[in-house]
Amino acid sequence: MPRKGMRSLLFSPKSSSPAASPSTDQFSYPSRFGFSPSRPSFYESVMARTLDMVEPMIVKWDIEATAFGRVTSLFHDNRKEATDFIKCVKNLHRGMQYLITEDSKSDKLIRAQNLMQIAMRRLQKEFYQILSMNRAHLDPESVSIRSSCTSIESSVSGYGDDYEDDVDDEDRVVSGSLSEVEDVSTAVMADLRLISECMISSGYTKECLKIYKILRKSIVDEGIYKLGVEKFTAIPKMDWQALELRIKSWLNAVGAAVKILFNGEKLLCDQVFATSDSIRESCFAEITREGAMILFGFPENVVKGTKIAPEKVFRLLDMYAGISDHWPEIDSIFSSQSTASIKQQALTSLIRIGQFVRTSCSDLEAAISKSSSKSPPTGSGIHNLTTEVMDYLTILSDYSSILADIFPEYPPPSPVNLSVQEPNIGFSDSDEIPAAPLSRLLAWLISVLLNKLDAEAKNYKDASLAHLFLANNLQHVVVKSRTSNLKYLLGEAWVTKHESKIKQFVESYERLAWSHVIDTLPSEPTDVGTPEKVKETFKKFNVSFDQAYGKQSECVVPDSQLRDDIKVSIARKIFRRYREFYSTHSSTMRRNESMVSVVRYTPEDVGHHLSDLFFGNVGSGSFSSIVPSETRLTYNTNFNTSWLKILKYIYP
Repeated sequence: MPRKGMRSLLFSPKSSSPAASPSTDQFSYPSRFGFSPSRPSFYESVMARTLDMVEPMIVKWDIEATAFGRVTSLFHDNRKEATDFIKCVKNLHRGMQYLITEDSKSDKLIRAQNLMQIAMRRLQKEFYQILSMNRAHLDPESVSIRSSCTSIESSVSGYGDDYEDDVDDEDRVVSGSLSEVEDVSTAVMADLRLISECMISSGYTKECLKIYKILRKSIVDEGIYKLGVEKFTAIPKMDWQALELRIKSWLNAVGAAVKILFNGEKLLCDQVFATSDSIRESCFAEITREGAMILFGFPENVVKGTKIAPEKVFRLLDMYAGISDHWPEIDSIFSSQSTASIKQQALTSLIRIGQFVRTSCSDLEAAISKSSSKSPPTGSGIHNLTTEVMDYLTILSDYSSILADIFPEYPPPSPVNLSVQEPNIGFSDSDEIPAAPLSRLLAWLISVLLNKLDAEAKNYKDASLAHLFLANNLQHVVVKSRTSNLKYLLGEAWVTKHESKIKQFVESYERLAWSHVIDTLPSEPTDVGTPEKVKETFKKFNVSFDQAYGKQSECVVPDSQLRDDIKVSIARKIFRRYREFYSTHSSTMRRNESMVSVVRYTPEDVGHHLSDLFFGNVGSGSFSSIVPSETRLTYNTNFNTSWLKILKYIYP
């Protein structure tokens, strides 16, 4: 202790009497030869004076001696007297330290120790009361929103020799720009820090920490429970729907637990035990360990108790995001060696989720490859497998930032795998492997899907239907890719290449399905000279068109843009040539009655038939009986709209 403090005890006059104010020659100062046995030592005199000064204050607040001491709160009723009390305790402890080095069996030391125990019982009571009665002002949210921790530092850093001046400084800080709630929170934390520093410096660290840990741990545990996070031991026995509800509760809780509960508790602990890094770190660890381990251990328990399935991946990815999005806060809050196990648990949960997701993607690839159907979709429509896989991958692409962490690397498919997946009709994506690991993964899964569809197309006996099937399904893949995050992950080149493949499939379909109809018409209407040849041409056209239309009328093209593109393309090849042929030979038909009966279709009839295509199960000029009556007007509108589009493209 600096000599200034000693001088304040020795020379502050209390009485004018010689006994009360002894001259310096009454003291026998210690020398290297020992102390005078006939006079009190220097430190005994100091201790005697100190006891006379502090005993009235400490005894006044003895919780066992008077009713006043039991029912009255020192810090609540008179903060000025509270700081005087702390000053007395510190002076008492300082005198004891000096005296114990000289005479550990001194009567004054025993008397001082008794007073110290009385003072510590009072401070324990005050510490408990402040913690328990100010829960609203010490709740983690109130502590977390404090604009700065420096106000607490300035409000208590001056407590030492001159407490009266520091109280004024504290009042000025507390009454600054903080709100009323923050003011109270600041003052309460200042009181707690004042008491903790006094108890710890006096050798009562264990008693102080015991009170703090019991009360604050109960608040943390209660907070975790109120957030809906519970400790589970029987997750494997829980059905997925019930577990999913628990996961949703966890997702709602993790942000509040990290940013408010743990962060607020860390700030409070840092302020109350600011003078000792080791104390505040170990104290915070003991208070939060159980609750934090339950919170951050939940995802790992879910992974352990959940059967791997692709459809469960998204909830696991949500939990991964719940931890990774708050990792900077987690890393900062649990940065000490005492809390290393908590941070490790959070990291372990991330690792386990990553393993689950990687395994699920492998299972998805296997499921696509092994899927089978007894018959291809009616009308060459979109396969259920295409819809399900692309819906899955579209949602998966929304987690691209998370998946990039989970798949830091993904090797290109081996030549063996590529040979197994060799396409049967038209797909050959093996040479288009994106560079980024996540993009490579998604491209490979789509490639597996396309090759599976290629194999499914072989089930069509008619090659034209197989190509339309591939066009429809690839169009669905491309549209889903272009209208989702897959576009950015796969790249524009990938999308453009597959769009060109759609055109190739459409061209193959048109050639196989309609070329024999086109071939019945001459390239030039005048190439057919005689009435008999004209009649024969109309007959061939009727047969071929009936044949093609009857087969293709059951086909469906769900995508409106692709549907219109195919119709326009077919119309350009058939409708225009037929119209020119029909117009050239119309006079001949009118003169010959037998010719009139042969001409079954006007150009408008052909156009309407073509516009009716690709809605599935729709006849010419009428609606199939399987179409509900309430939807027929919609179909008719579609036909008219399509017909107008065809005419627009044919006659620009």
